[in-house]
Amino acid sequence: MTEGVQRRRTQPGERYDVFHTDCPARDVVDHVTSRWGIWVLISLRGGDLRFYELRESIRGVSEKMLAQTLRALVQDGLVHREVEPTTPPQVTYGLTEFGRDLGEPLEDLFDRITRRLT
Repeated sequence: MTEGVQRRRTQPGERYDVFHTDCPARDVVDHVTSRWGIWVLISLRGGDLRFYELRESIRGVSEKMLAQTLRALVQDGLVHREVEPTTPPQVTYGLTEFGRDLGEPLEDLFDRITRRLT
């Protein structure tokens, strides 16, 4: 018996079980709730931003961590990346429909927190 490894496939139309270690939804949850993932989603709720605009809107994030976070969120289908063929290339990030859908309750959560703190 292999401890810690849970193998289970979902059938079409069946919901994922995020408590299983091989659940693909678990990775998305990890990326969204990572230290910087949640801030990226909230920042992009206001509209598309270039890399440095996004970095300026999220105080304290390094270029390396922002790039890693964006890469994961793009791969998960939450953020889209558009490259304009200029010199140097201009890269713009924005939320996909899935990203907007997830960003809405996060924004609500932040609103609730800030209302309670004031």
